[in-house]
Amino acid sequence: MNDGNGKIVLGPHQYGKAENRVVRIYRDTDRHEIRDLNVSSCLRGAFDEAHITGDQGAVLPTDTQKQTIYAYAKAHGDGSIEDYGLALARHFVDDIDPVESARIEIEEYAWQRVPVGGSGHDHTWTRIGPEVRIAAITVADTDTGRQEWVIGGVKDLVILKSTGSEFAGFLTDPFTVLEPAYDRILATSLTARWRFATPPDDWDATYSGIRAAMVEVFATLHSKALQQTLFEMGRAALEAYPCLAEVRLSAPNKHHWYFDLSRFGIPNNGEVFHADDRPYGLIHASALREHAPAPGTAWDPYTGAV
Repeated sequence: MNDGNGKIVLGPHQYGKAENRVVRIYRDTDRHEIRDLNVSSCLRGAFDEAHITGDQGAVLPTDTQKQTIYAYAKAHGDGSIEDYGLALARHFVDDIDPVESARIEIEEYAWQRVPVGGSGHDHTWTRIGPEVRIAAITVADTDTGRQEWVIGGVKDLVILKSTGSEFAGFLTDPFTVLEPAYDRILATSLTARWRFATPPDDWDATYSGIRAAMVEVFATLHSKALQQTLFEMGRAALEAYPCLAEVRLSAPNKHHWYFDLSRFGIPNNGEVFHADDRPYGLIHASALREHAPAPGTAWDPYTGAV
């Protein structure tokens, strides 16, 4: 029965195997290396019948995707997470007929060597956190040919400066009670993602360089607002790395309020604060390079973790 609102049809759909925990140990020498990953695969393509009639004939099981993720960790695990993700995505698009596009999302958890006798131990580490390196790789066969998009980034990068930040001159209305601040703590848990226009020579070195460029701006820029800081961080990354097309940043303002010690007769000269975890301002910003290649489906998420 048509009630005049139009026919109901299947909309966009995708599926995959989310959050495969892959730990790759390199044992080529007595000094081992480790890469600790959380890998999600997402396939898009001719899967309409699976939804409309329940026919699974075109559906590659998510369990098969899991097996592939672990197999490729062995076969293609010597490079960066971006190279690993590209190998996986290309496999699904090239070798699985119904797949028109594949997205691989990766989180990498960092470890540091345990110091023993003045140097790092050969095969023992402690986990570094909460900061996580991230990447999202999308490979698609389109009407105009093969397209590949790579996004790198970092999330949960907790960073704080104890001065060099202000927030004043803002719009007010009858409900505004916030006082201007001319010397405040600026802190955030940053998520920054950058889209590549062209592949760099070294994915790992480029990641480290982009992160360093942005953190340096946070430290050295006298900030009039978190918005200004985010844009300048993105601009610095683009200026330092011509291979980037754009940078997107998301940052909660992790407020630190003066704690009132005057009731105890104790002065507080910007020394004691209450760290308030919520509610918080959440700022999104981006820096774009003019005339950069279009993003296509590069930003279309699967798990939302990247």
